[in-house]
Amino acid sequence: MGTVGTSAEGLIGERGQLINVAYRLLGSVTEAEDAVQDAYARWYGLPRSRQEEILSPGAWLTTVTSRICLDLLGSARVRRERYVGAWLPEPLPDRTEWARAGGADSAGAADPADQIVLDESVSMAFLVVLESMTPAERVAFVLHDVFRYPFAEIADVLGRTPAACKQLAASARRRVSVARAPATATGRADVVRHVKEAWETKDIATLVGLLDPAAVMTADGGGMVGSVLRPVEGGARIAQYMVAIADKAPGLELLERSVNGVPGLVAQRAGVVMTVAAFDVSDGRVTRIWAVRNPEKLRPWGRARAGQP
Repeated sequence: MGTVGTSAEGLIGERGQLINVAYRLLGSVTEAEDAVQDAYARWYGLPRSRQEEILSPGAWLTTVTSRICLDLLGSARVRRERYVGAWLPEPLPDRTEWARAGGADSAGAADPADQIVLDESVSMAFLVVLESMTPAERVAFVLHDVFRYPFAEIADVLGRTPAACKQLAASARRRVSVARAPATATGRADVVRHVKEAWETKDIATLVGLLDPAAVMTADGGGMVGSVLRPVEGGARIAQYMVAIADKAPGLELLERSVNGVPGLVAQRAGVVMTVAAFDVSDGRVTRIWAVRNPEKLRPWGRARAGQP
């Protein structure tokens, strides 16, 4: 899983790759950072003689980070059973708008948003599909299909045979194959912009036209803020719900923003981000809306600014 020298510079250079792996495995920047920090702590906790025996510290760090994520995924399934309402992955802002909640870490490392590669494997649609997998399927699929690690090395992470890991990845791949290919960036941006304009003017008829009749909206408030606890199904019902939100929240400002690397919307009031919405678009219509309202998941969005598209 990669080779690197034992120098401090070489080890720190692995951090970006580890953050990328961990975020895709966990769907949370905070948890990904913690997992990577834990892996580094375990490395530095090894006796010097043991460190020198490890031919590839980068591979060792990836294996340990992946095992930590596997354990976290197992416990997360239990935690999410007690979660109030739907659980959605933590949305990623564009790196120009990243606001680190706790300031720079002691090592002075770059903010994780500067290191996470924004591609289709971090789109909200993709991450939601990953949530439907078992922990072992998710690890096998992400490591092999996204990061191209061989099954022989994934077997060391999962404690299974390479053949079993190959079967896990194949099972996971079938889940992903049912997800539609994303719309083009231009087409998606146009649709999202039209949704924003219709939402601002409370134009239900136009919203209904922009939404697929079978569209589904899922909101994540985490029990900390008001939101629907169950998905809202049907374009007409979603349009009515969106207008009702606008009626209840005077002064709410909608901004076009990149959400996990694709066009989305941010709703803010008095400069404070209240909601981050990601969209799935097919044939010119919105098929899915994921609205994250849990304040703990919106900390990186603290610097969202009007006038910066």
